[in-house]
Amino acid sequence: MRGLTGAGPDRARGSTQAVIAVGAALAALALLVAACGGGGTGARDEGPAHASAMTGVGASPTSPSTFGKYRKVDPIALLKHDPEVSGTVKRELKPCDGDEYQVDVSYGDLTDSSVDDVVINVMTCADWVGIGSYVYRDEDGVFTNVFKSEESPVYAEIDRGTLSVTRQFYEQDDSISSPSGDVVTPYTWKAGRFLPGKPTRNEYSNAAGAGPTPAPDN
Repeated sequence: MRGLTGAGPDRARGSTQAVIAVGAALAALALLVAACGGGGTGARDEGPAHASAMTGVGASPTSPSTFGKYRKVDPIALLKHDPEVSGTVKRELKPCDGDEYQVDVSYGDLTDSSVDDVVINVMTCADWVGIGSYVYRDEDGVFTNVFKSEESPVYAEIDRGTLSVTRQFYEQDDSISSPSGDVVTPYTWKAGRFLPGKPTRNEYSNAAGAGPTPAPDN
């Protein structure tokens, strides 16, 4: 091997250096074992690595250091006490299977609030048709309704910081399970409210070349 083929003093010096290197490695290994066995305060006990290790043990689910701006809500109570939610939707807001409600809840930043916004979709028990979509924003510690759409079938979601609302449409003779297509509208938060952007119309068809097309401006 290169560096170990020389003779005389060079070989002796090489052997001595090798012994010193091995000794230093063993000493470092002994210190590492001692630190692990005694619960020492090494680098793993500080900073982000230690915080990450605690998330699965006893960290609070609302801890700012773990979940950022997330604050969990009771979606059913929020909807039932919201005067902006129609009576029709509230009547449909009931357990579908045991005590399970047919609602989807998403958290994310849509309005640049200090707390994540909440997007809630309400669906029917029988066919999972969306009958109401809502966005709640934290305002002085209280979640306030800042968006609603009850034009069924409807579904809202967070898409890269934008509120994306899909509304299906039906042509004559369409069954409830087979809409002709949908219109997807992006909404952005400006001046304290959601403003709609350019919608996209998607027609469900097997025809060659069919695909998303911009919806009319009217």
